[in-house]
Amino acid sequence: MAASVATSQEKSITLEEIWSGKFSQQHLQSLQSLKNGVEYVVLNHDSDSGNSSIDVYSYKTGEQTRTLVDTKNLEDLKSFQSFSLSEDESKILLATDPQPIYRRSSKAIFYIFDVNSKKLTKFSDKKVQEPTFSPDNSKLAYVFENNIYIYNVAEKTEKQITKDGKINSIINGITDWVYEEELGFVRAFEWNAKGDKIAFLRLDETEVPEFSMDIFGSDLYPSEQVFKYPKAGEANSKVSLHMYDVKTEETEEIDLGDYSDFYIPRIKWTNKDYILSAQVLNRHQNQLDLLFVNAEDNTAEVILTEKVEAYVDVTDNLTFLEDNSFIWTSERDGFNHIYLYAESGKLKHQVTTGNWEVTNYYGYDKKNDRLFYQSTENGSVNRDVYSIKTNGKSKKRLTEKTGMNNADFSADFTYFINAFTSTETPMQYTLHSAKSGKLVREIKDNSELLDIEKPYHFSPKELSTLEVNGNELNMWTIKPSDFDESKEYPLLMFQYSGPGSQSVSNSYFNTNEYWYQLLANKGYIIACVDGRGTGFKGADFKKVTQNELGKYELEDQIAAAKKLGELDYIDESRIGIWGWSFGGFMASNAILKGNDTFTMAIAVAPVTSWRFYDTIYTERFMTTPQENASGYDENSPINHVEKLKGDFLIVHGGGDDNVHLQNTMRMVEALIQANKQFDWAIYPDKNHGIFGGNTRLHMYTKMTNFITEHL
Repeated sequence: MAASVATSQEKSITLEEIWSGKFSQQHLQSLQSLKNGVEYVVLNHDSDSGNSSIDVYSYKTGEQTRTLVDTKNLEDLKSFQSFSLSEDESKILLATDPQPIYRRSSKAIFYIFDVNSKKLTKFSDKKVQEPTFSPDNSKLAYVFENNIYIYNVAEKTEKQITKDGKINSIINGITDWVYEEELGFVRAFEWNAKGDKIAFLRLDETEVPEFSMDIFGSDLYPSEQVFKYPKAGEANSKVSLHMYDVKTEETEEIDLGDYSDFYIPRIKWTNKDYILSAQVLNRHQNQLDLLFVNAEDNTAEVILTEKVEAYVDVTDNLTFLEDNSFIWTSERDGFNHIYLYAESGKLKHQVTTGNWEVTNYYGYDKKNDRLFYQSTENGSVNRDVYSIKTNGKSKKRLTEKTGMNNADFSADFTYFINAFTSTETPMQYTLHSAKSGKLVREIKDNSELLDIEKPYHFSPKELSTLEVNGNELNMWTIKPSDFDESKEYPLLMFQYSGPGSQSVSNSYFNTNEYWYQLLANKGYIIACVDGRGTGFKGADFKKVTQNELGKYELEDQIAAAKKLGELDYIDESRIGIWGWSFGGFMASNAILKGNDTFTMAIAVAPVTSWRFYDTIYTERFMTTPQENASGYDENSPINHVEKLKGDFLIVHGGGDDNVHLQNTMRMVEALIQANKQFDWAIYPDKNHGIFGGNTRLHMYTKMTNFITEHL
């Protein structure tokens, strides 16, 4: 009788609850530190009135101290969606009616708000990209239809400084699709400190092949989205660096030296007048040169070269100190660490060292000569925040709790807001002294989520390691809440497995992991193993997959499944696997090449041949198909369809500009011609994230039904 009472009191989680956001965590709205270091600003929206405001809060107390702008006091503007402050914080750019382009890019209507005079100016009726104040706020540079313009704030006049911009042909001042997606930036122009020079990139994508997607929409006839997308081995944009002189209104191309078929992944002005830094990366991405460009005579000099066997990671960590010495991060000793170089490029010293990784570089506090960073020193599934002097001495751990700690520092490094989570703790936000790490106040702790979860009696996410192919691999497992080790359970494995990624960490449930609770309630064990090729265990572990994407990663998933299948409580004849994107590529390979181990697989938005994917990502790990045909073809699932024995579901978004639907369509055709039965679902016009309206609920219902029917 007691058992049935306990069962009746336990609530069963539903897909509707998961995708309604019932179990979502509360996060801090994106906040931005003010230069005084003791206050920050937050964008607030009033749901009743529809007004937007930028409110100022005290770090120390959390109390609101004032408001910079509130649209209830403005006649011409009801609300805005984002903002950016000028360098001296006297002017604010307000973005309205944003229109997304790709993952990071968008265009919008922008207004300038003067904090002192409270005056609002709409500087253009056109939707523009990346408007940026000059250092003295007298001008704005922005991009419209692939050309750069300068707006004079006082005179309210506009000047076009490039004339050759053309959609799907020439781009000035912003990046193309592949730069944006794989190098992680959109704005490709920079004002110098004096405001009399603008350095910018020009990308000529004339020879880049076009990709087109049908957008079915709701009209009688579908439309077509056409954009330049360089697939592996195909022509890239030709990139060049240019310098515009604001006074003379002349532009000159910079001769960077003897480079061909290269990328410029970063440009940044140094702390010395008229010296710009530019990073030049070869197409194979195994040599990165840091150049200093003199904007007075437009000459360039190589200061530092980073060269490795596999590939060099591009980061935003380059930081110039007052004397123009600079901070640089590198994996040159086998682990990612911080280095200090003289202005000449000569190494002064390695700041951090050890068999662990620096995973985030937060910045430099000049006043106290301290660098702030995040690392895996406390284990690869954990993160902690540290400070250290530039000479590598006086290292201090600033976080105490074991789990994932991530800091957001105030502008002058007086405080940091720490975001902490572990397998037992949803996200907690606390304010700390940057000097000591001492707790100043608690901000938000998501304790209400734990109350919501109580009636469900969720199973814990158990962290462990698994000895596979000579490596200790990180793993988590979720078991049924009524787990009985004398019974046998089917196993569902999830993985992503992409280069440098991490799916196993000491963190609380994400949305998918609530879905795993639902599956666990149905009698499944769910496990996730980070195999070779994933990150945060050193360069050798991460880069062993070079030129063979999918080979060692798959060997580890198969070996892990077999090892788990040997456990008395796992039914080795019922092991499934699923994944999304790279994980979908892996799940597809697993059901084919691992057909004696896996009986079921779900692949969402999978790459089915690396020949279909973009240059920068694919060639970073594989070189080109012309150089490495076997690496591409041996490890691509489209070439192994005849091996299918188990149950296979493929899911893709019809409007995926990243992993094109072409991957699934070509895979489907190959499976059909091999006379293999499978299931598939296409979500019309949905991008790589496959969301919107009821889409996620529908998709996860389909996947749940597939698992319960076939595993």
